[in-house]
Amino acid sequence: MTVPPRETLAAIRMLLLDVDGVLTDGRIHFDGNGLEFKSFHVHDGAGIAYWHRAGGLTGFLSGRGGRVVEQRAQELGVHEVVLGQLDKRSAFAGVLERRGLEPREVAYVGDDILDLPVLRLVGFAVSVPNGRVEVHQEVHHVTRAAGGRGAVREVVEMLLRARGTWEELVRRGGVP
Repeated sequence: MTVPPRETLAAIRMLLLDVDGVLTDGRIHFDGNGLEFKSFHVHDGAGIAYWHRAGGLTGFLSGRGGRVVEQRAQELGVHEVVLGQLDKRSAFAGVLERRGLEPREVAYVGDDILDLPVLRLVGFAVSVPNGRVEVHQEVHHVTRAAGGRGAVREVVEMLLRARGTWEELVRRGGVP
């Protein structure tokens, strides 16, 4: 598949993200007390903030859950946080209904086969280099940056460039 036309990208209203392997490098760490922790890249967080400033909606759609993911979502002001859902297609349908969106108005970034049902429906399907080959074969675009290393920021820049707003954001130094 190839990247959709600029008009399609400019019409994206929501950026929906898998978490493990997309917002993180896919590794899960536990401390000596069994508490889970993950690393998130600051460029991805800034990208989400820029997307919000441009009026975009965001969501996390993950097969796993966890307090650290909920905390990160809250910190970033993510609009939809759907965790612990293995049936991502049904979870996606719920997001669309709650937000009044059509699948074509959503960009989704995923890395594993659980993401395929959503990737097959959205207007802009994206994966990361560390994603599974089966996913790469079905998406519009594979980012240059790896999951947990700025891939989400890369997608945000693509979407804002398609809207023609990226250059103005840069001119303003990223501030609203």
